[in-house]
Amino acid sequence: MEDLLNLPFKRRVLDEWITAFYRMQGVESYTFQFHSHHEYEIYFFCSGECKYLINNRIYELEPGDIILLDGMTLHKANPWGETIYTRSALHFSPTWLTELISTLAIPILLDPFRKLNNPLLRTRYDENGQYVDGQIKKISGILSDIDEELQRTGKKNELLEAEVKIELVQLLLAIYKMSQKELAQITSKKTEKEVHAEEIASWIRDHYTEKISLDIISSKLNLSKYYISHVFKEVTGFTVMEYVMGCRLNQVKFLLEMEPGLTLAEVAHASGFESIAHFSRYFKEKVGITPSRYRKINSQRAAKQ
Repeated sequence: MEDLLNLPFKRRVLDEWITAFYRMQGVESYTFQFHSHHEYEIYFFCSGECKYLINNRIYELEPGDIILLDGMTLHKANPWGETIYTRSALHFSPTWLTELISTLAIPILLDPFRKLNNPLLRTRYDENGQYVDGQIKKISGILSDIDEELQRTGKKNELLEAEVKIELVQLLLAIYKMSQKELAQITSKKTEKEVHAEEIASWIRDHYTEKISLDIISSKLNLSKYYISHVFKEVTGFTVMEYVMGCRLNQVKFLLEMEPGLTLAEVAHASGFESIAHFSRYFKEKVGITPSRYRKINSQRAAKQ
């Protein structure tokens, strides 16, 4: 029995956050729908029968399988059968690690999430699989300790939060090493345009809550505005601003669902919208309902679970 470790934990400060659960079982309280999110995800399949759909790909999972998700690609789990479906997962905002990654001078640490197109790593519970499983358990436990202390004292334990970051970096280092062969193959096959498109997308994912323009991206990446505009559209099928707005919309949905205490103005600002009128108009155009209606529907759904 894992008691507190079986419960999801969320620690978030605007877009800087991490959440983890260890060996969650069953499907009763979880809605398995196609979804996307801004944060990166490490999904670990423990037991049961499950197919995992990522965009137009389907993985039939085996115990010990690890899926690395960039979040933005539509994905869903499709468990079936009589065996109990058990899995662990860790979601984190790359922003949460930005300062530490910079200090350690290891910008490649997140490459498996940014460059490998949501890969499956088949460990069959070898030493790599056991290590990843153990790290998710360890991080979940520390997060539960943080939550307990916050509930008891009302204060954040910065030492425990630092410990979470250290353990997460060690986990990411292990995953990077597991992915090195795939990364080498991918890198060798990419054209210069594809590399630049990835750099643009990566920069946008890290800065979409800020004011963004082609001039700013051009200055930061040392590429011409014309080149940025054309190469990104050619490689991804999106314009730069379509991608920016997609990132912002995902963050809006997350905040509306997970942060009921935020006002709509605060949600808009935290997601990169400068105008609440533009935010409301854009959301309704893309989602089909108003932000307040979206929040109410998801609140009612959560209450029934």
